Amino acid sequence: MFEGKKILITGGTGSLGQALTRRLLTMKVDTIRIFSRNENNQVRMESELKDDRLRFFVGDVRDYPRMVRALEDVDIVFHAAALKHVPVIEYNPFEAIKTNIIGTQNVVNASLENNVEVSVGVGTDKSVSPLNTYGATKLLMEKLFVTADNYLDSKKHKTKFIALRYGNVLGSSGSVVPRFIEQIKNKEKLTLTDPSMTRFSITMNEALDFILESTRIGSGSEIFVPKLRAYSITDLKDALIEMFGRVKEEYIGIRAGEKLHEVLINRDEIRHTYEIDDKYLILNPFNTKKVKRSYEKRMKKAKLTDSYSSDLASKIPKNVLRDIIKKNILLKS
Repeated sequence: MFEGKKILITGGTGSLGQALTRRLLTMKVDTIRIFSRNENNQVRMESELKDDRLRFFVGDVRDYPRMVRALEDVDIVFHAAALKHVPVIEYNPFEAIKTNIIGTQNVVNASLENNVEVSVGVGTDKSVSPLNTYGATKLLMEKLFVTADNYLDSKKHKTKFIALRYGNVLGSSGSVVPRFIEQIKNKEKLTLTDPSMTRFSITMNEALDFILESTRIGSGSEIFVPKLRAYSITDLKDALIEMFGRVKEEYIGIRAGEKLHEVLINRDEIRHTYEIDDKYLILNPFNTKKVKRSYEKRMKKAKLTDSYSSDLASKIPKNVLRDIIKKNILLKS
């Protein structure tokens, strides 16, 4: 479905945006518009990729007129722009609201105004039963996307809106793996939060597969969630120490707004949750019949009996974690 299409990625100079761009360039797309505030990253990205199908738009999702102009003649938009660092957002909640909520509303409205074919909101496990401001803003991002599909009742609009929800991308900028590696290499103390902490894990390639396949099959108004394994922070730490050598450790406690375990589907969402291949679908209660018809017999009721949580999910063994880190070239040394 991507061949010959014009695609826009908000937050296109971030880790996900750049990886998604590289993957889409292998798919014979017409053009990819990179929309972001960071002009330095745009210049660097343009010089590294050297592809005449790329267009670079300096802009902010908070700026609605700019968003409308950027989406002219676009077929598919991936909305990945967000303020995402939990402690920073706890200290600057107003700014997160402007970018993550009002910015998302601007993307939705601009998608409708330009009759984009598919608009995809990239979410996070932090949106489930949110404990911090970041999670709360991303929960509202999901709500804006799945309810925007209500406009399809009007003959004026055709845009399909879907939302994606998944765990931490292993090795993405600002995440725990590169931070641990840097501390070990610099012989600094390894700062750990809690030895029993767990997290869902997805590699960048797995995330890209999930995003593109969900975009391809999406009916509109549903939330896609991948079936993932999890890891314990202790196993991750031990795997990296085996690879780089031992350093002193310090437990600093869980940071403000942080959870001990992450949840991708909570108990109350289970009654609206279905399975299709290697993904879960959380259906919009107001749009269930239409979505079910679009999938016909491919989907079945999810077998979840409790919340889909990182402490209950199957764990990645330490030796497998080590192999995953090596295979995905997270170690740039």
